[in-house]
Amino acid sequence: MNVLAIGCHPDDLEIACGGTLAKYAQQGHKVFMCNLANGNMGHKIILPDELRDIRRKEAQKAAAVIGAESLTLDIGDFLVNNWNEDDEDKLIDIIRYTKPDVVITHNTQDYMRDHIQASEFAFSASFAATAPHRKTKLSVFDTIVPIMYMDTLAGVGFLPTEYVDISKTIDIKLEALACHESQIKWMREHDKIDFLDFVATCSKYRGLQCGVAYAEGFRPCQNWPRMVPYRLLP
Repeated sequence: MNVLAIGCHPDDLEIACGGTLAKYAQQGHKVFMCNLANGNMGHKIILPDELRDIRRKEAQKAAAVIGAESLTLDIGDFLVNNWNEDDEDKLIDIIRYTKPDVVITHNTQDYMRDHIQASEFAFSASFAATAPHRKTKLSVFDTIVPIMYMDTLAGVGFLPTEYVDISKTIDIKLEALACHESQIKWMREHDKIDFLDFVATCSKYRGLQCGVAYAEGFRPCQNWPRMVPYRLLP
């Protein structure tokens, strides 16, 4: 199975579904991690052009830990716009390149506009990728892909309907997240937040809900024709 995870910023996927992606990879599935934005505004001291390059390298390192291929649209932070046709063409080509059996992306409601736009991007581009006359660099992919929405930050406003036991991949999830040193170090030193502990605690909370040590929560997109009569999560 091909799994395409579409997150907004570098580290979003590691936070919300890193354990699940690692579990897919361990089971032999092909995993792709695509960041729409480049994270260039995610620091108070490092300037955007430098931070963009740092965060790209961090994303590639984290994907390698998970066992995934790292992809990016390289859109600047706060500029993710579902109606940007050029950017949508790029995401359509990523979908046509990866030929996913399932797409994992942000919930339709989250704490910032870029995340919500990323969710809309994944929904619209995965449909447009099936249109033969939507011409991009790659040929049409004729499957309207099921979508799984991943958890919000701290689980706020999100009630999962499906869970993945990540007890055996929680260490991989945290190792991948730790690759985003520009974020983790800054939050620890300047904001006094241990973000690795923050994310581990959220995974433990989801685990408590479903009776395991650590878990990640999801809910399926229920728009026609994206429902399938079988489980997509590992």
